Amino acid sequence: MYMKWFWIYLIIVNIIAAGVCAYDKMQAKKHGWRVPEKHLFLWSIIGGSVGMYATMQLIRHKTKHLRFMIGIPLIIVVQIVLILKFVIGG
Repeated sequence: MYMKWFWIYLIIVNIIAAGVCAYDKMQAKKHGWRVPEKHLFLWSIIGGSVGMYATMQLIRHKTKHLRFMIGIPLIIVVQIVLILKFVIGG
């Protein structure tokens, strides 16, 4: 039961993270108000890392920033380890 809600949460957070990343790219092109980098990382940390990384690659946003190209995949790895630890138990 809880796993169902967990996966629903992850899907929603990843959609939002992708949207935030796309919005930031759009604002960058228009020289408008940008999303602070700490907010992009926050969306990744709370579960939107896969959506954030996929969107970054798809729209080529933040791909020249080493902290994003290392940080977001690192967050993904940590999250996978934590999920596996929780699911497998250990």
